[in-house]
Amino acid sequence: MGRPPNPNLTIKGPSDFASVPSPFRTKPGAECRVVRPEERGAGHIKAIIFTLILASLIYVAFKVGPPMINEYQFQDGLQDIARFASVNRDSNDKIRDAILKEAKKDDVPIQAEDLKIEGGGGNIRISADYSVTADLGVYQWKLNFHPAVKNDSLF
Repeated sequence: MGRPPNPNLTIKGPSDFASVPSPFRTKPGAECRVVRPEERGAGHIKAIIFTLILASLIYVAFKVGPPMINEYQFQDGLQDIARFASVNRDSNDKIRDAILKEAKKDDVPIQAEDLKIEGGGGNIRISADYSVTADLGVYQWKLNFHPAVKNDSLF
């Protein structure tokens, strides 16, 4: 069953609407119906393109994020190694072994010849250069990292 008519509502016929301009009516004086402009689907295409861009950014973040996190952890480990090496007066070979062990723990592909260690008088400078290739499916992105730390003495 339908709803009972609203007594406060007055229904106007086509002649009442003829004087009111409207971009949605086709002819003045025509029957009362609203004609909407045609939809071209442009909103759907924009949403699809936005979704594809967002999905590709998330994909790249998942592929590039882990090597960047590993580099950050490796540099933090290098800082710890430099601090302890200056206090313990470790030799360069012992420092190199500790760095290679830290690199293996942090999944950093580094070789002994990529390390540069300078030490003397309690000051230690460690630098390393390595590259990681991120496979993005359609592009091979080579990420170059250059972590470097120094532990200059306070005196």
